[in-house]
Amino acid sequence: MRAYERLLKYVKVHTTSDPNSGTHPSTLRQFDLAKILVEELKELGLTDAHVDEHCYVYATLPATPGQESAKPLGLIAHMDTADDASGENVRPQIHENYDGEAVTLPATGTVLDPKVFPFLREMKGQTLITTDGSTLLGADDKAGVAEIMTALERIIAENRPHGKLCIGFTPDEEIGEGASLFDVEGFGAAYAYTVDGEDVGEISYENFNAAAAVVTVHGFSVHPGSAKNSMINAQNVAMEFHAALPAFSRPEHTEGREGFFHLTSMQGDVTTAHLGYIVRDHDAAKFAARKAQMQHIAACLNDRYGAGTVELDIKDSYYNMLEKIQPHFHLVENARKAIRAAGLEPIETPVRGGTDGATLSYMGLPCPNLGTGGFNFHGPCECITAEKMDQGVEILLNLVELYK
Repeated sequence: MRAYERLLKYVKVHTTSDPNSGTHPSTLRQFDLAKILVEELKELGLTDAHVDEHCYVYATLPATPGQESAKPLGLIAHMDTADDASGENVRPQIHENYDGEAVTLPATGTVLDPKVFPFLREMKGQTLITTDGSTLLGADDKAGVAEIMTALERIIAENRPHGKLCIGFTPDEEIGEGASLFDVEGFGAAYAYTVDGEDVGEISYENFNAAAAVVTVHGFSVHPGSAKNSMINAQNVAMEFHAALPAFSRPEHTEGREGFFHLTSMQGDVTTAHLGYIVRDHDAAKFAARKAQMQHIAACLNDRYGAGTVELDIKDSYYNMLEKIQPHFHLVENARKAIRAAGLEPIETPVRGGTDGATLSYMGLPCPNLGTGGFNFHGPCECITAEKMDQGVEILLNLVELYK
């Protein structure tokens, strides 16, 4: 099977994760795809394929004779889809020999226009796969799953020499928990690649350092008619806190390696107010400085309004994987070689977010991320082409050859 044929099968399985469930996995429906993948892996001859109680799929393809000394290589993708748009009853649309012009999605009339999405022009002549407009597609990351499965099928069918290959398919990546219960030791790889990026040929080995911050303001409520010099309106103090952060250090004003403070939630009344932030920066020193700046603002407001008025709770979420990749930079160098051997030029941009690979790298499994060929993830404008997926498979085959 070509990779896109597997994708068409996988996207019809509803696997949306749930950020509010508090369970592992967050939704039982993710087991539906996990069980399908286990059976397909066993059919390919990976006899140890299994899904654990937390919906992680693991399997190994033993090294071919003479390649036993090669360090085991891992390939990882996630099965869940984001809850930003429906992932149920996905009806993919196939546009063979795409003409490079605007595409109308039949269920909603939504238009994919190259004027809005210029990358579409580069897909002219390819087999474009879109949604019908009523759901997301699920190429994030079922395209990665399909490309790994297709590469495995080719390796086995073509009797390609290889070292030990470790395969992992994870749940709950879209809610930031994809690596939370990943069994790194049991997985058995020396290093790995997640296959979960956008355009094919992409290599990601830098990502944000990330923290979540919660500001709680305790006010003092007095009847407004007699409030002079006594009322402390928690909402106003919260607004002072936010106004003290640099206005041009917000997501809407930043790009590349520029970090930001992002206000994600706010609620309150005169007595109590809460602000929720995420804090991001690629540079570790600047990341630390951002957190220190928030602490300084809280201290200044407590000096003004009284100790304990403003409470600040900052918790780190994940860190830039570059620190853990640099000692194993062959992962990047070999990815570049594999991409060029597939007829592409590597695309290397810092990730303005996080990946499972970042978490896994800090768990002891160095793990940069590779593109799948998809675009416009998490919404009804999501799309991919069969040809880009074929190139994704070739890149994986080239990597396996380099690590034998």
